[in-house]
Amino acid sequence: MDDEPATEILEATYRALCDNGYADLTLQDIAAEADVSKASIHYHYECKDQLFIAFLDLLYERYTDRLDELAGDTPRERLDSLLELLLTDGDGSLHGEFRTAMLEVNAQAPYDAAVRERLADFDEYLHERLRAILVAGVEAGEFDDGVEPSLAAEFLVTAIRGAHTRQVAVGHSPDRLYATMTRYAERQLFAGDGTEVAP
Repeated sequence: MDDEPATEILEATYRALCDNGYADLTLQDIAAEADVSKASIHYHYECKDQLFIAFLDLLYERYTDRLDELAGDTPRERLDSLLELLLTDGDGSLHGEFRTAMLEVNAQAPYDAAVRERLADFDEYLHERLRAILVAGVEAGEFDDGVEPSLAAEFLVTAIRGAHTRQVAVGHSPDRLYATMTRYAERQLFAGDGTEVAP
């Protein structure tokens, strides 16, 4: 985004969202975090809803950039990098407070078409990224040739989203979630393991 003041407001939105959650988030909270007036926010965004959609657009841009920069020379390594990034968040860039706030945002999606559309973009991008890794893995002989990339990607997206909810709702360990998902990959996706278990 070229407009620096607008970007600073979106960065402040991130911090205020972590502190207050979505339901209680106000423009005043964001203004205080950005150290600007509410009038300054209204200069760039007509209302909280418009600001939040712009915020989700910024998140999407950063999310896709991170998924495009996965470490690993092979499909298997890239899949592991993706699972580690999304499930353990080892670099600390996705705070627990933010995931809690985003769970609230997801709960609003059935009632807000614009929010639902933005969240669907995240899902679709993750699905396509996973599907591409799985296709490459099957073609390279790293993944079992019985793997159906679109179906496996759909399962993984659902499992990752469910893992995030479980982590926030009941405090399930991120490391345990990552271990569970990597074990699934080893036993259901990778070629030559000689083991078959139910997902």
